Amino acid sequence: MKILYHHRVASKDGQYVHIEAIISALREQGHEVVVVAPAVSDQADFGADGGWVSKVRHMLPRFLCELLEFGYSVYDFGKLCITLYREKPDAIYERYNLFLPSGILAKQLFNVPLLLEINSPLFDERNAYGGLSFTWLARWSELFTWRNADHTLPVSHVLASYVRRAGVPESAISVIPNGIDSRVFHPVTGKEKKPELAGSLVVGFVGFCREWHQLDHVLSLIADFNRQRNPDDPEVKFLIIGDGPVLDTLKKQARDLKAEHQIHITGLIDRQHIAEWLTQIDIALQPAVTPWCSPLKLIEYLACGKAIVAPDSDNIKELLTDGENALLFKAGHLPDMLNQVKRLLSDEALRQELSEHAAASITRQQLTWSDNARKIVSIFESLIARS
Repeated sequence: MKILYHHRVASKDGQYVHIEAIISALREQGHEVVVVAPAVSDQADFGADGGWVSKVRHMLPRFLCELLEFGYSVYDFGKLCITLYREKPDAIYERYNLFLPSGILAKQLFNVPLLLEINSPLFDERNAYGGLSFTWLARWSELFTWRNADHTLPVSHVLASYVRRAGVPESAISVIPNGIDSRVFHPVTGKEKKPELAGSLVVGFVGFCREWHQLDHVLSLIADFNRQRNPDDPEVKFLIIGDGPVLDTLKKQARDLKAEHQIHITGLIDRQHIAEWLTQIDIALQPAVTPWCSPLKLIEYLACGKAIVAPDSDNIKELLTDGENALLFKAGHLPDMLNQVKRLLSDEALRQELSEHAAASITRQQLTWSDNARKIVSIFESLIARS
């Protein structure tokens, strides 16, 4: 099958991981993939925020940025039409974005089936957190795109409920969560830890660290636990794999607690080294989450067989079962999260049990990019057969 993959992502971050993974999985299964997308992200290093596109957005007023976003869809429509005419793909796979009706318009013009991957309700998200100037245009673009796709792929059942409320029929909705490459992310036993973590029990967090993750309280818990632990038990260390605005505060806190050696911060790590760092973690934290997402790092924690502590929000419970492949805490309730971490620190047998069940979840729940690619192609084949 020849598939045109269409997206408007300019940054090279978690979004781009998903894009590259799906394209690679489809190609490995023998399908030809043609990409129509901004060239900015192709030339950037992992972690880049979109280069000149982001700079322009910060400089211009919001209403003008939105007009430029919508204006891009005119240019994008032209690119799509040229590619559809030249390549004659069997189908279009699009990663949904706001102010981007061009994919739907092109698929209607060329009568090609379009699958729409939806990762968040962008109208609600942007209206709530960043604000929108042209709310009517943003809402129209979302409803137009969702309702006119031949099939939609929200990444969680929570997100699927938004799609249903927008008027998309149940028959045009299939939930496909994020995935992993099991050749890269898998349990590793017997691997020695890095010198700075050797002999330690490691609590780990992966991602961009912000205040609402409340990692300062986790650090205090670890420092207290180490002061009270049995001398024969391993020292607990806190590993942060990532960057963020709270790291300087955490470093100062560690100095104040005289616990500098109990925290290790990697800074931004190239994507190809994330799996290697995950092998260092024994207890993996997911302190907070947006209510509709399918967290990529959570699936990576599962694949690597980590003992996970995560909130009990509905989208997380689509992936995790309390006491089976993770310990869940009441979302937004700090004492409950800390109690679950402390419980794991004190119970090696529980850590091992959760670790084994976590790794088994990947096969049981079909959480690999290859599984996702097969589901995508199956839906395409069904759409083509009906046309």
